[in-house]
Formats: sequence, structure tokens, C-alpha cells
Amino acid sequence: MSESLLTVGKIVNTHGIRGELKVLLNTDFPEVRFAPKSRLLIVDAEKKIKIEVTVVSARSNNGTYIVKFEGFDNINDVEKYKGSELKVPKEQAVELPENEYYYHEIIGCRVVSDEDEDLGVIEEILRPGANDVWVVKLPSGKQLLLPVIDDVVLDVDVKNKLVKVHLMEGLL
Repeated sequence: MSESLLTVGKIVNTHGIRGELKVLLNTDFPEVRFAPKSRLLIVDAEKKIKIEVTVVSARSNNGTYIVKFEGFDNINDVEKYKGSELKVPKEQAVELPENEYYYHEIIGCRVVSDEDEDLGVIEEILRPGANDVWVVKLPSGKQLLLPVIDDVVLDVDVKNKLVKVHLMEGLL
């Protein structure tokens, strides 16, 4: 189910008594995803919930978004969705500029050095601050933390799931 869906947010709480929800964003395009009349899926595998909803209104609020969906007019209508994720089909992904990638395109890519040494596969992406860090599982089972900077990441080929990197001194 989740393989063909992209997560755009997580419902962390209710907001007020009129059916609004507090959403922690997982998208760089909240103005697209939460625009009035946008259609989203509320998904919670544990609670076996998968329901399509339409955005009525949304606004930014201290690092989260306050979202109201059509047909949900009081706190009792939305309380059960706390902890659920908001998703869209992958086909609705926003087109990115050149040299920008979605996380799901990067995770699973094979990593090779500029000396053609096979380094492993990207398992996770961390966002500690100034730049992302790709976590690569080495053939030995250990992890390599690759900073996503121009001096390290030389080429990203998402079509072939291949990333070429330059290992600066001290990375291994």
C-alpha cells in the first residue's frame, strides 16, 4: 500500500473543537499539498485506516500546519486520526529542478567511489542542519555517513539507482 504513496505529513494532534488537525510537514511543497480542494489520503496501517479527504483550509502555525478537511466539523470527527499519516500517490509528485531529488529516489541507491570502489547502499537520510547526510550501509555491515555537499557527491543517477562520490580524507 505505502510503496506507491508519498508521505506529505503526519497528524500529530487536534486543534480546537471545530475539526482542525495539527500536521507535522514532510513535504517541501505545503502550498501545493494543502491548498484548498487538494485531495489527500489519511493512512494508518495499525488502525487499518485509509480514507480520502479534501482540504478546505490550511495555515502555517509554529512549524506545523493547521488543516481542515471537508466533512469533518468537530473534534469528535477527527480525534481518531491522531498519529495517522497524510499521503499522496507517487504520480502526484511535484517536478523538481535539476540536481534535486526526493528521499524515496535516493534511498536504495548503490554508492561507488570515484575510484570505482563499491561502497554500499543508501539506507537513510539524516537532516542534522546545514546539509543532509546519507547513511550508507557498507558491505562490512558498518555505516558510512556521507555529507551531501558538492565536494563529496559527484553524480546522482536516480534512474539507474547509482551515486558516485569522492571520499574526502576522514570519511571512511
